[in-house]
Amino acid sequence: MDALPPGSTLGILGGGQLGRMLSQAAGRLGFDVVVLDPEDNSPAGRVSRGQIVAAYDDANALNVMGRVCDAVTFEFENVPAEAVARLQAGGARVAPGPRALAVAQDRVEEKQFLNAVGAPTVAFHAVDGPDDLRVGLNRLGAPAVLKTRRDGYDGKGQVWIRSTRALDAAWQAVGARACVLEARAPFVRELSIIAARGWDGRSAVYPLGENVHAGGVLRTTQAPARIDDRTRRAAGRIARAVLEGLDYVGVIGIELFDLGGGRLLVNEIAPRVHNTGHWTQDGCVCDQFEQHVRAVMGWPLGPTRAHARVEMTNLLGEEIERWPRLAGSPDVRVHLYGKTPARPGRKMGHANRVGPLDPA
Repeated sequence: MDALPPGSTLGILGGGQLGRMLSQAAGRLGFDVVVLDPEDNSPAGRVSRGQIVAAYDDANALNVMGRVCDAVTFEFENVPAEAVARLQAGGARVAPGPRALAVAQDRVEEKQFLNAVGAPTVAFHAVDGPDDLRVGLNRLGAPAVLKTRRDGYDGKGQVWIRSTRALDAAWQAVGARACVLEARAPFVRELSIIAARGWDGRSAVYPLGENVHAGGVLRTTQAPARIDDRTRRAAGRIARAVLEGLDYVGVIGIELFDLGGGRLLVNEIAPRVHNTGHWTQDGCVCDQFEQHVRAVMGWPLGPTRAHARVEMTNLLGEEIERWPRLAGSPDVRVHLYGKTPARPGRKMGHANRVGPLDPA
């Protein structure tokens, strides 16, 4: 796929904070950006050349985007896969492709794919009703976590089951809809890897990050994570297996359970730039947002080596009011998303605390 020159237009499906940072990175490389989002005056739309205000499955809006944009990508995985397929069928250059989106949107299909390409996951059981749930818990044992097959994020759409007495309540708690039951992973910590692949099949992998979640929401990422060579190699093999298996183009985030001794399980994949990769904005020469734009537009992938150690902290809700103190700290870079209002738990920005790399 030929490299698109500066002055070309990148379309982004989704106008949230990831789209905003993608647009800012695209602008630095000389590209124009058009956003499609149903919310008028979206965070990404305000820093882009223009915004189409329409539903993601609006046929007219998709046709317009396909005509005015030289390439199209998306900022979150709940964009309908059919919309991406429609753009592609109309001749638009779209990356990542609809298969990556469809796999990530269904937790059962996602786990089946991962295991098929040699990226192991926890044991799981597809659940279409209460009887399946009982069979699955008997097979996997308690505790186990029940997750909706589709549409869950940031801890939403999931509930832990600690005994058979809780089955009915758990089924109702997730809306009595198709789910996946996952065995508990005996992990010692949560890691993630950000990787990219270009149209030419070349890939690039960033150093791993170590993540801390609270209430299903990412709180901090420290990167590069302090890991041994076996763990680093295992993560790299997983990343490349996923990229190749999906014939992927763009940046992908892969969340991992570290079992110790170089053993890793994949928790989930995100076919887009990822919250756990925000540290790259101040820790790497080419951050994940520029990398994604490079890949989609056919440019050479940028370097992924870290030049600093970074602790990224999400700013949720009213934590955004800490911006004066954070902005006054000489070792902190503040990234704000331009969102209002500051609702509890809403991602309003993040702060990267930058320090020296560990001695070699």
